[in-house]
Amino acid sequence: MISGAEVMVKCLEAEGVEIAFGYPGAAICPFYDALYGSSIRHVLVRSEQNAAHMASGYARAAGKPGVCIATSGPGATNLITGIATAFMDSVPIIAITGQVNLELLGRDVFQEADITGACESFTKHSYLVTSAEELPRVFREAFHIAATGRPGPVLIDVPQDVQEQLIPRFQYPEKADIIGYKPNLAGHPMQIKKAVKAIGEAKRPVICCGGGVVLAGAREEMNAFAGKTGIPVVSTMMGLGAMSNAGSGWGLLPQQEEPAYLGMIGKFGRSFANRAIGEADLILLCGARVGDRAIALPNQIAEQAKIIHIDVDPAEIGKNMRVDIPIVGDIRQVLTALTEQIKPGDFREWRRQVLQYKNQFVPRGEDREDAVEPRSFLRALSGLMDEDAILAADPGQCQIWAAINFTQRSGRFLTSGGLGTMGYALPAALGAKLAKPRRQVVAVCGDGAFQMSLNELAVVCACHAQLKIIVMDNRRLGMVREYQNLRYGGRHIATHMDGNPDFVALCRAYGIPAALAENNAQAEELAREMLASPTPYVLVCRVDPETPSV
Repeated sequence: MISGAEVMVKCLEAEGVEIAFGYPGAAICPFYDALYGSSIRHVLVRSEQNAAHMASGYARAAGKPGVCIATSGPGATNLITGIATAFMDSVPIIAITGQVNLELLGRDVFQEADITGACESFTKHSYLVTSAEELPRVFREAFHIAATGRPGPVLIDVPQDVQEQLIPRFQYPEKADIIGYKPNLAGHPMQIKKAVKAIGEAKRPVICCGGGVVLAGAREEMNAFAGKTGIPVVSTMMGLGAMSNAGSGWGLLPQQEEPAYLGMIGKFGRSFANRAIGEADLILLCGARVGDRAIALPNQIAEQAKIIHIDVDPAEIGKNMRVDIPIVGDIRQVLTALTEQIKPGDFREWRRQVLQYKNQFVPRGEDREDAVEPRSFLRALSGLMDEDAILAADPGQCQIWAAINFTQRSGRFLTSGGLGTMGYALPAALGAKLAKPRRQVVAVCGDGAFQMSLNELAVVCACHAQLKIIVMDNRRLGMVREYQNLRYGGRHIATHMDGNPDFVALCRAYGIPAALAENNAQAEELAREMLASPTPYVLVCRVDPETPSV
C-alpha cells in the first residue's frame, strides 16, 4: 500500500522535478513527510508568494515547469499573486496546496479557503483532488497542460485526508490524454502561404518579437528568418532576449549577414523602434499580445499596415489589434515553415532607413559624480557581465532602466511584464540561479520593491547561492512619483520612502557582503568586485530621486 502523499512525491520524481519551493503547514504535512528522503531538493522560502516567484524564475531559466508548495488557507492565498504573475507572463508553474479534509469542505473550518475558486481566472487549469487514485492522472495532466500550448500555471489542491489515503500501488501514466485539449502547433499551410505572399509584396515590413518567441525557445528560428529576409526586428519588453542586441544592426551590414534589431517598442521603448512600427506597411507579430504598453493605439497602426499575427493561443490573436492573416501555431514550427518558403526580399533601402534612425539616437543618462546615474551604469554593467548572464528587474523605474539600457546577448531578461508585481526580481533571480548555478544572475531592485522580498535574503544564504543584487536607492517610489508629477501637478503623497533602513548594514546582518556606491565610478568599480565575488553580494546605489525613467 502507498499513501496519497507518497504518490504525489513519486509523481514529481517521475516528471524529473529536482527542486521545489515551499512553506509547510498542517494541511500539507503528509506530503512534506513523504518528501523526506526523496531525491527532490526542497527550498524553504520566507513567504509563499515568493515560492511562486522562485518557481517562475526557475521555470524561465530551466525551460520546464517550476514547482511551489503551500498549506491551506493563508498559505494558499499567499500564493495567489505569484500564480497571477506567472499567468500574465505565460510561465509554467505547478502550485501544490494542502486543503482541509474532504468532509470539512464548505464549513469554514480553521485555515479553509476555496483556492481553486479564488484562482480560477488566472490559472490555466486547477484540480481539487478527491481521491488518491486520481493523483497520478492529475499530476501527469497538470505538467502537460502547464508546459504545452501557451504555458501557464496549474494548481493542484489536495485535501489532507486524500494525502493520507492508502491505495494498492503507484502507476504513472505514460502520457496525458485530455479530451478537448489539443494545442495546434503546426500552423495552417494556407495561412502560412498567405503570409509568405504578403511579406513578398511589402515594402516596409517589421517583425515584432513578443514573449512567445522567448518562451518557445525560438531564438535560432527567429534569427534565421530575420537573417534570410532582411526584415528589421523590434521587440516588446517580454520579447527582450529573442534577438541579440550586442551591436546587431548598428552598422549597415549586408542584408543576409545579420538581422537589423532595433530594440524595444512601446511607451518606454526606443523612439526609433516606435518610428519603424509607425512607418511599416506590414507587421509580423510573433507571440505578442500587443498590450497598451507596447502599442498605445493598435487599431490606428492596423489601418496603415497589414498585420500577420502568429500565436499558439488563438484567444490572443486579434484581441488587441485587427489582424489580416492569423496563424495559430508554435512559433518555432511556423517560423521554420516561413523560412523554408520565403524568398529573400529586397528591403535594403528600408533597412538602411531604420538603421539610420537608430544610429542617430543618443542614449540618455551620463555618468555622475554626485550620484549613480542608473541608465549609464546599466549600460556599463552589461559590458561587464557574461554573454549568457541572466538579469532580473523589478517593475517600476528599474524595469525600464534595465529594459532599454542593458544589452541582451545570449542571456535572459526576467521581469513581471504583465502584472507588474513589485518584489519579483529577487526571488525570481534566486530561482533562476538555482536552475542555472554556473551562470551569472543579477537582480536589479528599487528600494521599494527590495523591501517587499528582502526576507528572502535568508534563503539566498541558506542555499549558498552566488546571487548578485543591485538596489537602486532613491528613497522614492519613483515611477508613481513621476505619474504624480505628470497627472496630479506634482502633489506627492505616499511616494517618499521615509524610514528606509541602512541597506548595507541590513544585508551584512544576513551575512551577505554589501557596499554602497555614491557615483558611477564607484558603482562600476564595485560591480566588478560584485561579479568576481564567490559569495552573494548586494550593491546599493545612491540614485538621485529626480532621475527619470527614460
